[in-house]
Amino acid sequence: MEEGTEEGRSLAETPTYSVASVVTVMVAFGFFFHACLKWTAKWLDRTKRKSLLAALEKIKEELMLFGLLSLLMGHWIEFIAKVCIKSSALSSRFYPCARQDDYKSSTEHLTLYYLNSSGHESFASYESLEQLRRFLFVLAVIHVSYSFATIALAMIQIYSWTTWENQAKTMAIQGSEGCPPREASGNIRIMRVSTFIFHHTSHPWSQHRVLVWLLCFSRQLWSSINRPDYMALRLGFINMHELPLSYDFHNYMLRSMEEEFRDIVGISIPLWIYAILCIFLDFHGSNIYFWMSFLPSLLILLIGTKLHRIIIKLAVEIMDSCPTGDQQFKLRDELFWFGKPRLLLWLIQFISFQNAFEMATVIWSLWEIRDTTCFMDNRILLVIRLVFG
Repeated sequence: MEEGTEEGRSLAETPTYSVASVVTVMVAFGFFFHACLKWTAKWLDRTKRKSLLAALEKIKEELMLFGLLSLLMGHWIEFIAKVCIKSSALSSRFYPCARQDDYKSSTEHLTLYYLNSSGHESFASYESLEQLRRFLFVLAVIHVSYSFATIALAMIQIYSWTTWENQAKTMAIQGSEGCPPREASGNIRIMRVSTFIFHHTSHPWSQHRVLVWLLCFSRQLWSSINRPDYMALRLGFINMHELPLSYDFHNYMLRSMEEEFRDIVGISIPLWIYAILCIFLDFHGSNIYFWMSFLPSLLILLIGTKLHRIIIKLAVEIMDSCPTGDQQFKLRDELFWFGKPRLLLWLIQFISFQNAFEMATVIWSLWEIRDTTCFMDNRILLVIRLVFG
């Protein structure tokens, strides 16, 4: 094979101060990053947040896996590049987004560059494997960043409910003054559940079998969990487990959310299979990455609609069984898809990975593909992918 570019200096010909400087910077950055992870782990262990500590361990395992892949590819690149197959077998290219004329010119250049005299070419060229290693690096950085962002945003949202928890405790203390505990508990329960029922059943579509889904879809666009929902769910949990009204339900939600982070972070084997299939099916002209960019938004809307449907169903059940609101919530797994609430966690993990995969593909394409691509040529298409993906 002919060499397309002039070779640079070898390590033996490179000045020692250059090599030492590069090694110093890399080692310093590695130790700094390791120290940050170690300090975070100690802080989580000191504050007894074992679930978040387990989530951090999964993130460290993910980084270790990407590092191992990068190490293996660095040693196997030359061996794989020497494996040759018939040129006719390479009928598709991993080119996520390109115009037809650019694609042809790029393909002809690569074919001439790696074509053997016997009509064979490399199974995967040295340059393509180097680009793949850089793509995995970008994917690792983006996905880990998304994992930390997901945890941070969820914790901020839950901590914003602290005011409601304090108000609920204050109302419980004030309601118990001058009244027997059982009577005070009943008055508070009826008042909160009545507000919850009115909020979710006052609309005429709330009891319609079909139109209620349109109502749930529209409500998620401007509201998530409001004060009546939190108060009612808090009271339902307390009554179900026979706890005092002063119980710290907010702290319980924090612990539960931390446990769920263990299932959300990381890349599972099914997600790796999904990523490999996306790469395999991304032959030129399929535009699979463009269509897959809509999937996270559709799933988020679907999950939000389902959760609002569960809340309305609980409110309607209480109203039908006892209009005064003197009835406990019947929270059960059957309200979720296939009776498995944990399916929602898997969907959230998939959405996080799909968003990271989409962003990594865009950044890698802008970084590696030198020709004019539709990522930059069509700005509207780029904005659509970034917004929906």
